[in-house]
Amino acid sequence: MTPLAAILVRDMRIAIRVGGGALIGVLFFVVVVTLIPFAVGPDLPLLKRIGPAILWLAALLASLLALDRLFSSDHEDGSLDLILMSRAPLELVVLAKGVAHWLTTGLPLIVAAPLVGLLLNLDAPAELTLVVTLLVGTPALTFIGLIGAAIAVTLQRGGLLLAVIVLPLTVPVLIFGVAAANAAVVGPAPFGTPFTILCALTLASLVVGPFAAAAALRQEME
Repeated sequence: MTPLAAILVRDMRIAIRVGGGALIGVLFFVVVVTLIPFAVGPDLPLLKRIGPAILWLAALLASLLALDRLFSSDHEDGSLDLILMSRAPLELVVLAKGVAHWLTTGLPLIVAAPLVGLLLNLDAPAELTLVVTLLVGTPALTFIGLIGAAIAVTLQRGGLLLAVIVLPLTVPVLIFGVAAANAAVVGPAPFGTPFTILCALTLASLVVGPFAAAAALRQEME
């Protein structure tokens, strides 16, 4: 487990140092959510009704910002070859890199969500529910993104292909994340059903994502 912990710490340091993790993601998240009230106008009931969808969509786009560098930077400096030749299982290495990405990108978004939620006229119970759905759902965005990042690792301008691959795969997470948040904000749909499906999607991505990304890396590096 020592090499995996080293990879986790290394990726977190690199993400923070180059500004591709917490800082840029949170700034993008805040800017997108801040612009919406100016576009919609001073309609507070409307802002409250569409608030969860806006926050979830902004979180999805912010999580994509650093994905294109997740494996490509290791490929450029030769670290990826060393990782592939190491004794550590590649699936666990990919899992560690995914956790590092979520800690530096997804977790700061969750912390910032209650603050920017005030701009969308969300009350405290609605913000709490939204934070819970983001806490459960954003790992799925990261581990689905691992697959696209692994496929695009050796391609020129892979960031464009990454968005094309990842965005359709994240649609179910977006649908049930927004549905669960809306259930608590506007009702009257039950909260439990979409939230349970969201949990299932996250658990499935935690299992499938590292294995699919590891297989894609092996294929791309051959």
